[in-house]
Amino acid sequence: MKKVLILGGGTAGTMAANKLSKALSPADWSVTVIDVDDNHRYQPGFLFLPFGTYKPAQVTKSRRKYLSKGVSLVYGEIDKVEPADNSVLLTDGQRLTYDYLIVATGVTPRPDQTPGMDDEAEWHKSVHEFYSYEGSVALAEKLRTWTGGKLVIHITEMPIKCPVAPLEFAFLADAFFKDKGIRDAVDITYVTPLDAAFTKPIAAQAFGTTLEEKGITVVPDFMIESVDAEAKKIVAYDETEVPFDLLVTIPLNMGADCIARSGLGNDLNLVPVDKFTQQSKAHANIFALGDSNDIPASKAGSVAHFKVDIFLENFLQLIAGSDMTHKFDGHANCFIETGGGKAMLIDFNYDTEPLPGKFPYGSLGPMGLLKETHLNHFGKLAFRWVYWNMLMPGRPLPISTLMSLSGKRTDLIAAK
Repeated sequence: MKKVLILGGGTAGTMAANKLSKALSPADWSVTVIDVDDNHRYQPGFLFLPFGTYKPAQVTKSRRKYLSKGVSLVYGEIDKVEPADNSVLLTDGQRLTYDYLIVATGVTPRPDQTPGMDDEAEWHKSVHEFYSYEGSVALAEKLRTWTGGKLVIHITEMPIKCPVAPLEFAFLADAFFKDKGIRDAVDITYVTPLDAAFTKPIAAQAFGTTLEEKGITVVPDFMIESVDAEAKKIVAYDETEVPFDLLVTIPLNMGADCIARSGLGNDLNLVPVDKFTQQSKAHANIFALGDSNDIPASKAGSVAHFKVDIFLENFLQLIAGSDMTHKFDGHANCFIETGGGKAMLIDFNYDTEPLPGKFPYGSLGPMGLLKETHLNHFGKLAFRWVYWNMLMPGRPLPISTLMSLSGKRTDLIAAK
């Protein structure tokens, strides 16, 4: 019997396990997932926890519950992968072998990588993050009693999970403090290492306009050197300083340390892969899915979904002795909450930046791209149901895996 071993039972790992379990003969193949505990977190919900939109219980479910019965789940902490032996060593000494390995260990915030950021005196007090469950819960408690001052929303460095989430936090913070009647007492500043509010020009202009309309100051090109938690300021390498009363930072996002110990990762512990197939550049029987690889696409749930679909088609070709002919195009789509019951939507890939238009059914829409609408907001909220009931079980969605130009303002590309 041949073995597929999956490191990580989060979004990408769960989808891959469930799809492989359905596609492979149980008489010939075993599929096993390794993760440290049974807590499957709905990470898009971390954005909403600080504002009270979601409760902690709504973003955590049983990992075992969402894996098919034919998938084995091993609880344990991964020490390292030993590719030469096709094996994975756990910290308790257990060793598991594989014929094919799927790395789906994701990325996590690493405040320890920026001097002063995780200062014990101020971490989760005046310096917060919402990219972890614990951080999001702590920030919710902070915002519940905070009466105002200088709120700084800061990105350390790209890439990060869900690159639009910091923008969403800024927009939702504006609405949150308006609802509390203290918006005039809160000065909101958005600090980014990018030269604009987003990486792509057309979307950056749209987001920048929205930030300006909401009275949110943007500080671009800020490459952080340190956090001075005592003096309450962030300091850039060029000695630019931004003071804060409350800092909500997105720390450096890095892959798992076990990837570094295994010699499989780059300087951010991300696995170098072919951007079309997700196959490791160093080992033909290793793939890296979800956030764990180095492809130039967004680290977002939609990308993980589309990547897994392409991976499955290629994997079935590979084990049949054929060439892998399916190519992932970098497709990503994301709802961006803007507050007041509205949201924007972007849809793009490796080659095409987010454009205005309609999604997903050409001129019919019904979703508006790069436009604030109530329907987009409902789409964002509905995604939680879709996540648990469609994506995790590996059921098909009525959205093309590869990006379509239908409904998009392609004339804007030619005009550039």
